[in-house]
Amino acid sequence: MFDKNLFKNRYKINSTRLKHWDYSNDGYYFVTICTKDRINYFGQIKNDEMILNKYGEIIKRCWQKIPNHFLNTKLDEYIVMPNHIHGIIIINNHKCRDVACNVSTMAKISPKSNSLSTIVRSFKSACAKRIHEYDLAFAWQARFYDRIIRNERELYNVRKYIKNNPQKWGLDRNNLEK
Repeated sequence: MFDKNLFKNRYKINSTRLKHWDYSNDGYYFVTICTKDRINYFGQIKNDEMILNKYGEIIKRCWQKIPNHFLNTKLDEYIVMPNHIHGIIIINNHKCRDVACNVSTMAKISPKSNSLSTIVRSFKSACAKRIHEYDLAFAWQARFYDRIIRNERELYNVRKYIKNNPQKWGLDRNNLEK
């Protein structure tokens, strides 16, 4: 008899995504993507300001290029931190009606084309590929955090959180040096 919590003899981690939400739906999504083991790869905080190193610059450029690869997206506020990135991705599928958006030919178990998971997976893959040209040890945390932004007040608060993140680095749970 198989343990229903095992897949290929490994324990499954239940998804943190809302069960009945289609993550390719139009909306504002706040995401946090961390490096594996929270290793500081992207730079450092000095005088409450994030100073990007060459890996941080790669992350920034890849983030800014997301709308070039996913025509149904726009980017809002974001910040690259020493070991993670926070950002708001706006999915707007109405924008794709007159333009052919990318079409997925992946298996049924893969994330839906133009969904938040597909966007983040593509971003992580592009960043890792470029960083591996310099450092093969670089890795992302397997998953990412997301929050669906439901109203203007939440959007304001998330934008404020992102903008103020460098000043709060000393208290940040992702800062393993504290």
